[in-house]
Amino acid sequence: MQRRRMAGAIAALSALGMTAVLGGCGVTGGSGDVTLKLVAADYGDSAANSSKKYWDKLADAYEADHPGVTIDVSVYSWNDVDRKVREMVAAGDPPDMAQIGAYADYAAKNQLYKADDLLSIPVQADFVGQLASAGQVKGVQYGMPFAASTRVLFYNKTLFSKAGITPPESWDDLAEDAEALKAEGVKYPYALPLGPEEAQAETMQWMLSGGGGYTDSVDSYGIDSPENIDTFSWLKNDLVGKDLTGPVAPGELNRAAAFAAFAKGQVGMLNGHPSLMKMAESKGVKYGMVPMPGKGGPSKSTLGVADWMMAFRENGHRDQIGDFLDFVYSEKNVLAFSREYDLLPVTSSASTTMAASDEDRHLRPFLEELLASELYPVGKTSWADVSALVKQQIGKAVAPGGSPSGVLGHLQAAAGRAESAE
Repeated sequence: MQRRRMAGAIAALSALGMTAVLGGCGVTGGSGDVTLKLVAADYGDSAANSSKKYWDKLADAYEADHPGVTIDVSVYSWNDVDRKVREMVAAGDPPDMAQIGAYADYAAKNQLYKADDLLSIPVQADFVGQLASAGQVKGVQYGMPFAASTRVLFYNKTLFSKAGITPPESWDDLAEDAEALKAEGVKYPYALPLGPEEAQAETMQWMLSGGGGYTDSVDSYGIDSPENIDTFSWLKNDLVGKDLTGPVAPGELNRAAAFAAFAKGQVGMLNGHPSLMKMAESKGVKYGMVPMPGKGGPSKSTLGVADWMMAFRENGHRDQIGDFLDFVYSEKNVLAFSREYDLLPVTSSASTTMAASDEDRHLRPFLEELLASELYPVGKTSWADVSALVKQQIGKAVAPGGSPSGVLGHLQAAAGRAESAE
């Protein structure tokens, strides 16, 4: 039992004149039943593997041992979940827990519990160190990592063989391969999803490959750095401008649609995370994976992505939330979720088990990359707003008539204003 709960229990027993008996570490509703509302993102690609099924099973298992607590789960697509939580918070009715893409803006408004006010010491200490650090604002952890992934370049082996080409190592290689694939009638020689679903990921992957990123060496926004402008100018002129990115404009192509097209054999190359493997295999697509090509060779930096769990203070229920999250982050449950969606565990115990398991050997390349990857600047309270703007506008940087320097400059100015408003 964690220290704060033991202290609370002792104090309560003293107040009752020791008429109660300490019966264990489980938390119930106390003076009445408690319903915990959880809003979560959907990691599935169909109704058959919707995250709702995962959470319902987890909630049923927890409720069976905690009759005083009900877990009410709502699952939304990644297109909607962050907005849904913002609307609930704005209406004064936040969920008890939210599993979404960013936490720092809520932490800055003192709306979240600290992780160490919720989790038992062993559970909090089990988070992968890099991810736990990314969940901090000014040295205090509010964001609890929930799922992680890294990105590599996937390519269709069958299409590559037909075109007589080898996997690219540099941007020039990638452009040449795309030209060869286009000549073979491939629908998407390179799929460039800069649509609103997850454009911030594709954007950062390309920024890193060009030696840039969202922030500079002193952790200030550097969206319109010379490196980033050069990267998006190359994308606009050498890929998009030469019709090498498919019939759908990058600004209108979402990640889910790009992944689905790859699984149909319509895509030559695209950046993907582990879950794309299962999609491709289920459709019989033979694929290979290589590091993201960089400006003059393989990229020196890899994108790491973590999604976040957070708990809102508005409704109280700190002890019940903490007890449920201890259950959520047990090794068994972390592994079950990671294996269901081919994602990387966020705890050291589950990562160690996965690294040693033959069942998970296909994920080892991604596990090895995670420790050296670069994550979004999620500790910035402005990141949620900046990420939303990137999703809305970055596609314009590579559109016909678009200006990479203009779009990136606009995003940099907006990021600066958001940063100043913290």
